[in-house]
Order: sequence, then C-alpha cells, then structure tokens
Amino acid sequence: MLRLAWARSSSKNSRVDPARLLSIVLLGGDNKPHSPEQSRDISGLTPPPASDKSPSLLRPRTSQYCFSMTSRASLSMASGSEGQGSPPSTHKRPPNRLGQERSPYLLQHAHNPVDWYPWGQEAFDKARSEDKPIFLSVGYSTCHWCHVMERESFEDEEIGKTLSDNFVCIKVDREERPDVDKVYMTFVQATSGGGGWPMSVWLTPDLRPFIGGTYFPPKDSGRRPGLKTVLTRIMEQWQDNREALESSGERVIEALKKGTSIAANPGETPPPAHDVANRCFVQLAHSYEEEYGGFRDAPKFPSPVNLMFLMSFWSVNRSSTEGSEALQMTLHTLRMMALGGIHDHVAQGFHRYSTDSSWHVPHFEKMLYDQAQLAVAYISAYQVSGEQVFADVARDILLYVSRDLSDKSGGFYSAEDADSLPAAGGSEKREGAFCVWMGSEVRELLPIVVEGATGGATEADIFMHHYGVKEQGNVDMEQDPHGELQGQNVLIVRYSVELTAARFGLSVAKVSELLASARAKMAEVRKSRPAPHLDTKMLASWNGLMLSGFARVGAVLDDKALLERAVQAAGFLKEHLWDAERQIMLRSCYRGDEMEVEQGVSPIAGFLDDYAYVICGLLDLYEATLQPEWLRWGEELQDRQDLLFWDAEGGGYYCSDPTDPTVLLRLKQDQDGAEPSANSVSALNLLRLSNYTGRKDWSQRSQQLLAAFSDRLTRVPIALPEMVRGLMANHYTLKQIVICGQRDAPDTSSLLATVNSLFLPHKDNDPKHTSRLWKGYLT
Repeated sequence: MLRLAWARSSSKNSRVDPARLLSIVLLGGDNKPHSPEQSRDISGLTPPPASDKSPSLLRPRTSQYCFSMTSRASLSMASGSEGQGSPPSTHKRPPNRLGQERSPYLLQHAHNPVDWYPWGQEAFDKARSEDKPIFLSVGYSTCHWCHVMERESFEDEEIGKTLSDNFVCIKVDREERPDVDKVYMTFVQATSGGGGWPMSVWLTPDLRPFIGGTYFPPKDSGRRPGLKTVLTRIMEQWQDNREALESSGERVIEALKKGTSIAANPGETPPPAHDVANRCFVQLAHSYEEEYGGFRDAPKFPSPVNLMFLMSFWSVNRSSTEGSEALQMTLHTLRMMALGGIHDHVAQGFHRYSTDSSWHVPHFEKMLYDQAQLAVAYISAYQVSGEQVFADVARDILLYVSRDLSDKSGGFYSAEDADSLPAAGGSEKREGAFCVWMGSEVRELLPIVVEGATGGATEADIFMHHYGVKEQGNVDMEQDPHGELQGQNVLIVRYSVELTAARFGLSVAKVSELLASARAKMAEVRKSRPAPHLDTKMLASWNGLMLSGFARVGAVLDDKALLERAVQAAGFLKEHLWDAERQIMLRSCYRGDEMEVEQGVSPIAGFLDDYAYVICGLLDLYEATLQPEWLRWGEELQDRQDLLFWDAEGGGYYCSDPTDPTVLLRLKQDQDGAEPSANSVSALNLLRLSNYTGRKDWSQRSQQLLAAFSDRLTRVPIALPEMVRGLMANHYTLKQIVICGQRDAPDTSSLLATVNSLFLPHKDNDPKHTSRLWKGYLT
C-alpha cells in the first residue's frame, strides 16, 4: 500500500527515486508490522507463512507457507469494515475472457467489469502493442481475502474501467500456475518483507515487475490509500517516471537472480547427515510449544514435514534423550491436533490451521494437501506407538477425502472454502458457518434423557460437556474480531471418554456409543446447510500426495478397500494427467458441467512438483501392492523429470521449465512448508528408484541434489526437514527386506503385514529379489 508520502511525491511533474517508490507502494500505512506472519524476526529458523492476509493480528487467514526474505514490515490490511466475509457479486454481466477458462478461481472473475486476460501470449502481445503496464492479480478460489478484493474492487464499475483502460489485466490461479506465482511472490517478499494472496503486481510489457503488494481496499482510509489511489499514482508515474520504474524493477530482478541461485560448487558433497539432523532437531525443539504441541504459539499450523522428520530422527536415535524428546514432541502434537477444533469432529478431515495456540478455533478451509500429508503422519505415528487413536484419525481423514473430495473418475478435488452462507439465511457468507453450532441447536437435536446418567442428564448435556459446547458460545472475542462466530461453538474435546463417563456415572462403552450417535445426527444436519464452495480442480501434484496417503494407510492397516482406492487414483493420473504422446505430465484437469473430466483450452504442462509427488505416490503404491506397473511408470516419469528440470551445472531441479522465456527467475524451491519442496521429495525418490532398479546414476543424482542445497541444509535445516530425511536416507542407506514365499499364502501375508506395521523409514523392497522370489505373481 501507499504511505502518505504519495501525497508529497505524486504531483505530475515530480521525480520519485525508484527505490523509494517501491518502498512507498510496498510498505503499509506505517512501519509497524500488522500480521504475526511478518512480525516475528526469527532469523530464518522458523520460516513464517505468507498469508491470505487478514486485517487482524489475532485472526490471520493464511493458506500457504512462504519464506519471508526480510524482516521489514509488509502491507497492512483493511479494517474489515468493508465487505468482510461477503461473497462475490451474484449478478451476471456478459462473461469476459475468463469465461472460457476451466479454473474455478478464474471463473469466479469471469463476470467482473474488468477486461481480464488469462496468463498467455495474447495478453503479452496486447501489452507490447499498446505499450501499457500489466496488472497481475494472483489468488485461488478458496482464498477469503481474494473474495473480499473481488467484491470490493473488481466488481466496482469505476475501478474496472480504470483497470481496463490503462492496464492489461491478467488473472492467475496460483494453484494452476505456481511458476508465475513463485516468481512474483519472490519479488513482493524481497521488496516488502512479506507476501500473501491476493497478490497484486504491476509489470512492464516485458513482464518485469516494478511495484507489488497483496490486498488493497478500494478506497483511502485514514493513512491507508486504496486501490483507486494506487492505480492513479502508478498511471502518473508510468507516464512521468517510467524509465526510473523500469530501471528499479530490473535491478531488483537481477538481484533476485543472484540471491535465489542454488548450486553446488565443483566437487562439493552433501553435508554430514548426523550434524544436519541434530541441528534440525535442535531448531525444531527451540520453536516447539510444549503445552499444546506444534511449532509456534499462534497461528499454529499442522506442519507434517516437521513431524515426519522427528519420527525419522527418533528411528535412528531411539536410545538417546534427543530421540525420546523428538518422539514426544511428535505424538503430543498429533494428539492435541486430533482433539482440537482444527479437526472436524463431525465431518472428518482437518482444517487449514488454528488461529490460537490450543488448536481450537481454526481457519475453516480444508486443503487436499493437508489431508494427504496428515494421513501419512498419523499412520506413521500408529506404526511408531501402536496407539489405535492414530490409526483411527488416519482412517477418519481418508473417509472425508473419499466422501467430499473425490471425483468419480478417481481423482481428488483441491479444496473446500472456509466461508459459506449461514443456515439461518442471509446473503453474506461467514467463516465457519457450515461447521459451527449454537448450544440451543445441540440441545434441540439431542434432547433425550440418558438412562442411568447422573442428575438426569440428557444426551446434549453429555455431548456439550465432552466437546466444550457452551450456551453462549465457546469462541473468545479475541479469536472472532469480526463477530462471525458470536454465540457459536467450535467442537473441541475437553475431556477423555473415561472422564466424561465418570462425570455422568456411565460406562465408557455407553458414552462412546452416545457420542458417536450424536456426531452422526449432527452430520445429517450439516447436509442441510448451505455448503461451502468446492474447488473441483484436480492437480497432478496434490493427487500424487493423496495417492501416497491411501497407499501408505492401506498398507499399514492391510485394508484392501483403501488400496483399491489408491490404485484407482493412480489410474486417474495416468488416464487424465499423463500425455502419452508428448510424454509429459499435465498440471491440472477439471470437473465438467456433466460431471465428466475436462481439460482446459490450453492444457498446462506439469511442473516439478507434479512429477516428484506423483513419482513418490507411485513408489508408495508399488510397495503397498507389489504391482510392477506402478514402479515402471515411476521410472518413466523420473527420466522425464530429469530431462525437463535437472540443472546439469549446479545440481538440483528447477521448479519449472528453465527454457520458458515468460518466467523471469529460474527457481529451485528451498523450503518445506505447507507442501514439501519437490527437490526434497526428489532426493528420496531418486534413492528409492536407484535401489529398486540398480541404476547408480540416480543415487549419484540424489547426492548432487543434496550438495546443491548444502548451504541451506547446514545453516537452517529447519527450513528443509523433508530434505534432511533424504540426507539421512543417503547416509544410513536403505535396508532391503526380502520375504520368500507364495504371494497369497497366509504366512507370506503375515510377514508382509508385520513389515508394514513397523515404522522403517530406511527400508526398501528390492524388486530384483522380489521378482525372483515371487516370480509367479509379479510378472
């Protein structure tokens, strides 16, 4: 946003220092941090998430992690007084160009009075031919503040005309085009110290950014200029100070090219695994919150990559104090998350994150990648501990995904929105409306007096005691600054079943039965409520993660139905997101109006994470089913990934096609955040494939990749806990487990079940041995 400095420096004839101009636009109305994501200077030890940014310090609406490159204050947010929680306008104008797109996010903007273009050559050519700056707006369909900015600004006729007349306006779905998002988010972070969505960036016709930020309110408010002011000033500066703007943007991009370069020095080897793993553990332990688990106070994120590293660290340090501490941190965090409001106790699955330190009041959005990684984390915790509760939660997650995020083709949808219309009616969507409960609702639904219960308690009394439901609501005002949850309850387990049973003089079995029955009744009520928006986009990368979830849980629990669902998912990927003619993965496909699978007009070629996550899923599926077709396809995809993205000079993989002239930065993602870095996943994929196939070049490539990230691994391994797991696997080597016998024989099945029940992060079933020993059923 703009400071008051605009008023002093924006006269038509003024000259503005380009560096100062960037600072003016990118900083908020003052120099104080406005969001906890950017306000904590933690020296890189806990990379803060970029946010779907909120006007409130207490209730951020964050949807993805991203690493903040500086500690400077970033954009301040609107007060929330304008359009808070409102849905996009429902009146329809003739569609703009986005009406031809398939992305749910782009289609949400198809009726704006803005001359939107999708990212592509047509827009670039128009900018060059008309010599206009580009306004790039990036978001995604379940982003709350993207909805707010659309309703406030992009539905405004005056703003729409200003944008259309003076800029070439491009709208990008960050989940469709992560390559575009990463480049310009890197620019925004570097020049502001923070970032988030919606992201707003102004570019030259040759796509070089010169000013950027995130959410802008439509009108000035006190010291906070609105989008109308921003557009006016940028138009003036484009006319009067264009050379300075372009020069400044060029310098920033050149600095970013140097600053984001990741490469190994000639002859460099990976850093010592033991030292890196110990340092990663120490850094995680330093950020660990002991009372409720997790790795910061608030907001608090699930961070499955941290939990998987800690379990791997424990597996090689079982007899040490540090190993015991790592295990305790993991299991306590997973228990508290399962009890908390971040866990949907009625309809299963996990919300995006908790706004408080106790996992109680969540941001209600549900993302596919969270479900996938948490399913693996919980089933791994079951392997480690033997505690049935962790297996139950893993099943719970997959039940939600199978019911609510699954397409009949076998694919998985991307996300459910946090906002929905209240059941009582109204035109304004509210966060969590689909999920929360009033005390009176619970009492009306569960009125029966429970026989034998102390004091003649009803089912509602018992349920409300167990789940912390209060007549006046259980959400603190501090967690609800906009009053969306006033009088409402977010279910959170306050007592164990044993304590609840003792409180009401009932047996544990009776209380368990009662609570299960109550949840089922509440789930039926939910079905009658207005449902939140469902993003039916199907991404190869996230489907690969979910494939791993079903394969891993199915193998550990020896559940044939889950394994069949995993096979169906792999078949979907091969049928709909693998272009066999061009030998490339495709990024996405979509649910059509007739519930069929559709591709966009111009299918998007897959990125590094599409290959890496799918390969990992296929290897997990191969281990779970021992069907060699999935291993063979995984090998084929790895060869294509190497050809398309490998940096032969510096090692490691580029996130996107390095030959694409429209992508200004050749980035190698160096953070495991809400999703693991594709380079981190690839380090272990390469090692597993090398052991399966005997190809030493893949093992060497894994070593080269790890060497390229040596500096990051050595200094701040907490930023790359998944890659540290790959480094540990290279050091400790994968152990081969060979089982002799007929595949369907009971003793063979028993041995396989035993192996699958154990947490063995460095195990490997060598296909050369299994093919020879189980020749009859593998070929």
